[in-house]
Formats: sequence, structure tokens, C-alpha cells
Amino acid sequence: MTTTFEVVAEPARREILDLLLDGARPVGELVRETGLSQPNTSRHLRVLREAGLVDSRPDGQRRLYELRPEGLTEIERWLAPYRLMWRRGLADLERHLDEEE
Repeated sequence: MTTTFEVVAEPARREILDLLLDGARPVGELVRETGLSQPNTSRHLRVLREAGLVDSRPDGQRRLYELRPEGLTEIERWLAPYRLMWRRGLADLERHLDEEE
């Protein structure tokens, strides 16, 4: 089984995820924005869909792909302790700067 980390390690997939932050998009638009071929874009979308990071839905003759933020839970959990560390560091810096004044 492929992990979320392995899926998003591919730069083209991260680019597709970034593009989907603004909302659902058809494959053709993703092809234009990424500069990838249509088959290559579709392959990356399939991997993202199988990993639970995107959903697709029909829209007339085309399919729209949209981000599934809950698919990033594994990464969010891993980042949580680092965010705490950064917040503590910023709080320490703020206290230091206040003491300097």
C-alpha cells in the first residue's frame, strides 16, 4: 500500500493538488496548467484518487476533480508536533523582543 507521503512526493501530483486548492477543475484545465500530457495528468489523478486525496464527479461530458482535504490527515498528524515546536519558538522570540524594548 502506498502512503500519502509517497503519493505527494511526486512534484507533478503536488502541483495538481495546489491547483485544486482553488476548487474543482476539469482534466483539460489541469493539463494546460501543468504542461503535462493528458495521459500523464490522468495517471497522476488516478493515483491521487486511489490515495483518497481527490474525488471526481461527472459534469456533462467532462469530469471535474476536486481536493479531499481529509485525505491529508496522515500528513497533518505528522506535522502537528512540529507546529507546536514552531509556535513555542515564536512565543519565545516574542517574549525576548518584548524584553528588549
